[in-house]
Amino acid sequence: MKPTLFGISLAASLLFSSPVLATHYNVSDAEAHELWHSVVLTLGEERHVRALQQHSYSDTILSVNYTTGVCDLPWLEIRVELEDHQPEDRVANRVSGDLRVDHETIHNGVAEFITQRGDRGFYVNFYLSEFDLLLDEMRNGETLLIRLDRGDEDYWFLSFALKGVAAALDRAERLCEVEEETRHNR
Repeated sequence: MKPTLFGISLAASLLFSSPVLATHYNVSDAEAHELWHSVVLTLGEERHVRALQQHSYSDTILSVNYTTGVCDLPWLEIRVELEDHQPEDRVANRVSGDLRVDHETIHNGVAEFITQRGDRGFYVNFYLSEFDLLLDEMRNGETLLIRLDRGDEDYWFLSFALKGVAAALDRAERLCEVEEETRHNR
């Protein structure tokens, strides 16, 4: 099942909603790359570019995010749709997280579980020491495997298909640089 442009736009705007003002980013330049997509998100002068995969789970989106001004510092995030709007901004937990593409390197890091007031999303942001290596492995791999240790051997396992990720990441990087150049020329 292929997500529609409306579905991509809705998912992308949900991922960058401002919890206090319920403001959504404008979504443009959406392009499909097999199971992945790339989009540009704007709000005033703020610009983000996102490569995202919303195919593996109906309520979960994996994304690699780029921000103009710091295009060389992307970050990985998971957003899980919750039933209720969250009452507060908070870091709910910090846990160990392992990520692995196919049978490549096991990337150990920290995953931060975050909620935002007024948002129905639960966010997981990853902090990894070799993020560039993980991105390279994702470009050449088939599946990204994630294990989150919520304590007392309570693990949460996720698996994301990578078909199309290389094209989505390449385009997201290019778009971030174009957005950055456009911003400097204003």
